[in-house]
Amino acid sequence: MQVKDLTIDELRLLIQETVTETIQALLFDPDEGKQIKPEVQQQLLDSLRRTQAGERGIPAEEVARKLGLNW
Repeated sequence: MQVKDLTIDELRLLIQETVTETIQALLFDPDEGKQIKPEVQQQLLDSLRRTQAGERGIPAEEVARKLGLNW
């Protein structure tokens, strides 16, 4: 069957299904259900704790400079 043979309702349904599939593909998290290493989890928790305590991290400009990026 070709698109020209579809009714308006069939074309609408085809478009709706295509958009739904595309959105689901974009929202898929490839890491869902995976475990992180305990040391990585601890680093993230430590970083969060420091941030909540008001400690500032490395400025983005400094990170960019170290990586040789133009900021």
